[in-house]
Amino acid sequence: MADSLVLENFINGEFMACDSHVDNFDPSRGEVYGKIPNTPAETVDAAVQNSKEAFKTWSKTTAEYRSNMLRKIADGIEARLDEFAAAESRDQGKPVWLANAVDIPRAVYNLRFFANAVLHQIATSTVQPQFNAVNYSTQTPIGVAGLISPWNLPLYLLTFKIAPALAAGNTVVAKPSEMTSVTAWMMCKVFQEVGLPAGVCNMVFGTGAVTGQALTSHPDVPVLSFTGGTATAEVIRRTIAPFNKKVSLELGGKNPSLVFADCNLDECIATHMRSCFANQGEICLCTSRVFVQDTIYDQFVERFVAATRSLTVGDPKSKETKVGALISSEHRAKVLSYIEIGRKDGRVLCGEGVDPAPELPVGLENGYYVRPTVIVDCADSSRCMQEEIFGPVACISKFSSQEEGIERANGVKYGLAACVWSRDVSRVHTVAHALQAGTVWTNCWMVRDLNMPFGGMKASGTGREGFKDSMEFFTESKTICIKM
Repeated sequence: MADSLVLENFINGEFMACDSHVDNFDPSRGEVYGKIPNTPAETVDAAVQNSKEAFKTWSKTTAEYRSNMLRKIADGIEARLDEFAAAESRDQGKPVWLANAVDIPRAVYNLRFFANAVLHQIATSTVQPQFNAVNYSTQTPIGVAGLISPWNLPLYLLTFKIAPALAAGNTVVAKPSEMTSVTAWMMCKVFQEVGLPAGVCNMVFGTGAVTGQALTSHPDVPVLSFTGGTATAEVIRRTIAPFNKKVSLELGGKNPSLVFADCNLDECIATHMRSCFANQGEICLCTSRVFVQDTIYDQFVERFVAATRSLTVGDPKSKETKVGALISSEHRAKVLSYIEIGRKDGRVLCGEGVDPAPELPVGLENGYYVRPTVIVDCADSSRCMQEEIFGPVACISKFSSQEEGIERANGVKYGLAACVWSRDVSRVHTVAHALQAGTVWTNCWMVRDLNMPFGGMKASGTGREGFKDSMEFFTESKTICIKM
């Protein structure tokens, strides 16, 4: 651990050391390269109390002031884009080019988007002549927002919470995943550089069991936004039940794609390479179940397998790499266990256990790599078809009728996202309405408009995020009635 990096909490505008730490791993090498604070409850309380005090001033600032501050933070990150991208790649395992093209630019965009959004809030009003009264509404900030973000898209998703929370006038205590905390720590340096007032955004690092539990259970955190696993969300729901907190939960998915015979097959295959395997399949929106109409099934599978085998697995620093390293050895073992289930319940056509192991540069032999894997012939009841794998694994099945495809696509407990591939405009509308998913893409994937609501149905979450939804979530609506 020659180049060991030791992170510190960021509270009241200053970095603060912590006595307890957890190891931080470089997934590409399978080696510890730093230490992350495992922040105890008393430090979390200090951060909350500090943000609670800062709320008294921050909540009274103008929208223009808060907007300008978010823009300065965005500019500060953008000025160091390459540095942030390299850090995100090393921390998470994704290719550097992906972090450079997607993760960090999207974090910058999140901040600028909500910097603009807060300037375009429109209140509602009514006139009641029979009472000689006027009603109008206001959106008021709530207080200290507790924000917990995941390890797969670290800065990307953390800023998607911080930006609207601060724009709305709340202060923040954020806890990034303990597995990918470095870019959040780097952003705190930007906070200092641009003059974000002390206490407005405090950052505490640590495990969910210690730091996360202290934050979610804190009585002075009235609003909580969490993105992560469904199992963790169940713990959070039980924890916050006595406090009546306002909560948003963006959770996992088991996302289907329905491929009809009339689709543009070239575009469909190419897009599935991204929707199934981008970020090593570690995106809650990734396609994991591909239902293909029977008349093109054989052709689709042949081309899908060939395209999958062409994906380069390896060094995240290489521009040729399409699939980097998984987040941890434990997660790699989990993904491999699902591939074994697929081998027993169906057939593995390519990837792990079928194709040679990826050729890795010297020093990366112990990294957490998994070849993109294609599984067929699993029944819908198989765990591979029901449970979130969160890795580079695609399960392909055939269907005949539109009705069958819809029923099978909906046959899981999740409902986050789905894709429909067809040239028939009437069909894509009909199928999209019938699918139980918060977002349905037709003939595309991951085309996101932050003006639109984002979130899941069923076990995929509670609440929505986006322009209107996030600004409403981080404020309380108040109706004021004035009799003339």
